[in-house]
Amino acid sequence: MKRVWLAGATALTLLAAGPALAAKAPPAPEVTAGLARQDGLVPVYVDATKGRVLVALPAPDAQGVAGRYLYVSALKTGLGSAPIGLDRARLGDTQVLAFRRIGGRIVAEFENPRFRASGAPAAEQAAAREAFATSVVWSGKIEGTTSDGRLLVDLTGLLTRDVIGIADALKQGGEAGFKLSTDLSMADPSAVKVFPENVEFEALQTFVSDTPGPEVRNIAPDPRLVTLTVRHSLVKLPESGYQPRAFDPRSGAFDGIVLDYAAPLDQDIVQRFARRFRLEKTDPSAAVSPVKKPIVFYVDRAAPEPVRTALVEGARWWADAFEAAGFKDAYRVEVLPEGADPLDVRYNVINWVNRATRGWSYGQAVTDPRTGEIVKGSVLLGSLRVRQDMLIFEGLVGADASGKGGPNDPVQVALARLRQLSAHEVGHSLGFAHNFAASSQDRASVMDYPAPRVKLTGGQIDLSDAYGVGIGAWDRFTVDWLYGDGDGDASAKAKTALETQRYIADQDARPIGSGQPNAAIWDDGADPVAELARVMTVRRAAVDRFGPQALRPGEAAEALRRKYVPIYLLHRYQLEAAAKVLGGVDFSYAVRGDANMKAAVVPADRQRAALAGLLAALSPAELDTPEALIPYLSSGQSGETDRQHQIEVFDGAGGPVFDALNAADVGAGMVLDAILAPPRLARLVEQHRRDPAQPGVGEVSDRLIAQAFAPASGKLAEVARRVQTRTVLELAATTRRPDVSPAAKAEISQRLADLATKLKSQPGAGSDRAHRLTLAALLEDKEELVRVLGQPKRRPEAPPGMPIGSDED
Repeated sequence: MKRVWLAGATALTLLAAGPALAAKAPPAPEVTAGLARQDGLVPVYVDATKGRVLVALPAPDAQGVAGRYLYVSALKTGLGSAPIGLDRARLGDTQVLAFRRIGGRIVAEFENPRFRASGAPAAEQAAAREAFATSVVWSGKIEGTTSDGRLLVDLTGLLTRDVIGIADALKQGGEAGFKLSTDLSMADPSAVKVFPENVEFEALQTFVSDTPGPEVRNIAPDPRLVTLTVRHSLVKLPESGYQPRAFDPRSGAFDGIVLDYAAPLDQDIVQRFARRFRLEKTDPSAAVSPVKKPIVFYVDRAAPEPVRTALVEGARWWADAFEAAGFKDAYRVEVLPEGADPLDVRYNVINWVNRATRGWSYGQAVTDPRTGEIVKGSVLLGSLRVRQDMLIFEGLVGADASGKGGPNDPVQVALARLRQLSAHEVGHSLGFAHNFAASSQDRASVMDYPAPRVKLTGGQIDLSDAYGVGIGAWDRFTVDWLYGDGDGDASAKAKTALETQRYIADQDARPIGSGQPNAAIWDDGADPVAELARVMTVRRAAVDRFGPQALRPGEAAEALRRKYVPIYLLHRYQLEAAAKVLGGVDFSYAVRGDANMKAAVVPADRQRAALAGLLAALSPAELDTPEALIPYLSSGQSGETDRQHQIEVFDGAGGPVFDALNAADVGAGMVLDAILAPPRLARLVEQHRRDPAQPGVGEVSDRLIAQAFAPASGKLAEVARRVQTRTVLELAATTRRPDVSPAAKAEISQRLADLATKLKSQPGAGSDRAHRLTLAALLEDKEELVRVLGQPKRRPEAPPGMPIGSDED
């Protein structure tokens, strides 16, 4: 048989000369006899006896396309593991799915609308389309044909594919070896739901492994078998008329990238479109008008009270911003109607998700990849995050305050955090990115990560202003920019906003070594250095008063060790925020013509003040645990262990015995990590090169070593020795990192050599002598130093801090 390959619309079509490729499919009545039919977007026939799901696809067009849809996958049931992230209601990617007839078979093909030639002649559009791969993800035989040309296809094979990438997610989460079992995976005909603009299918998928890891062992009844229910949605392509909005880097929106090869030579091929819902006024000429279709978010009925009410209240904060942007009654929040399916693409849902351990919440969206139009918002809120808030607040003010009402009631403060969290994650689903500079501008946005603002009033912990209420000035701007009238004034709006407000995105705020001094996560205050000093004062008071009052009546005493961690490390994120002033550079996402195009190095005096604040946190007095508290932190607990407790406590000195020196080591390591981050060292080298008045790596190293080796006596002397060891090891490790500036390595290496000489010549007496001579010998024995630095557990791990009562998103 002779075969000829011809280029089709987006795929190669196999044609044959001679006999037909397949026998003619039987008529539909022979195939569907006795099957239950459901009519909607496409007719669906359910074969409950054989476990089949048949769809009647439209008659193929001239290119063989038998229907084109948005395709969305999601998890109806989750694994329940925060580290792995296979959560209930998690979405897969949104694809444009085309069904194509090729001979006697149907293929399901993900098209590739990212590459295009918009508005160009047909040949130019075809050249752009055919230059890039598509993905044929499934094929099946045509089971039958209807009198009007529709094709009956059994979609079971498509539905049982691992389209979400569950096996890969398990592997990346440390659960190697899991593979999809075809024998234990099947479509569920009873779960089919057919609507006018979408069809919902489900499949049971089972993954098997002979070597399950700790996360799966902690959750699955048989850890060798992990079974999840996967939802598949076929959605009618959005109607024409949507107006994409060009992305502006100053806007705080999410973007999608397309490459348009029809762009004029004086324009970029790479184009970015902001992601947003379609929001159209009924009267486009009116300054404020009702809309054709409002945006409605529904809160999952699974959320218990009073949580559910708090989620509704927080999500509703956005309504005023839409009104101010010219849209009347355009945004609403309601409780999901009884019996409604939260995964149905017709509903924007705030889902309540349970996990075995605490983890991030996040806002997702089903987005048309051709235009950036959001067709469904899906928020996932982890239920244990509010429990973490309770743990922190009970540690701060005592468990007896819960349920008493008033500003220091942990329950009320936790609900205040939930309102903010609800608004934050809904913001993502509306199309808004993080703005991690908002906390430095008086809570200008709910799209920052808020640290609880803990104050001292009359020497007592005060939570009355722990979290803000309502959206901020930045949020009102982003709603107006993304959803307000027309593209014509969008750039002007962005320019005007950034003349008075800062916007810093994830990539420039999250990393510990980033240098934007006005953006960090879980920080607060306009001046991060002053705020660090304030937080250290609050932390000292909180640590000094911590004790059994943090326990609820009848609560196991061992819970104190877990509740102590976020109190002892209350300053951990403000440390990172202050560190960004050291070697900091204030920059923005400007475009040509903006007044703030030029980045500015942080002045030398501010950098030195930041260094002083960081070094103060290395003081043995700050790192030690109060003597009276230590006996309370060594209680044991019989029975099975709780994994959440296990991963959130400091390593002990044998069983449950609390190790105060280990806690001090962790605290010192956080300061050192912030100061010695390789990008920060590189900036210090460059800034000092250009302006010798700026602090350089040599000065920073000198002051760090001087602080670590400052005299200490009594019980603080051993804390000081632990800090000194950690400082020496981290400095030595820095000189061996490939990503550290050569100049920084040289400066640090010389300081370590000088230190070794000094320690040998001034060893002191007693424990100090043994300690100093041992450190000196280690620094001079390069082979032994390399061996020590290569040990996998050379430093204690800090218990996880994020999400601290709440991301990442």
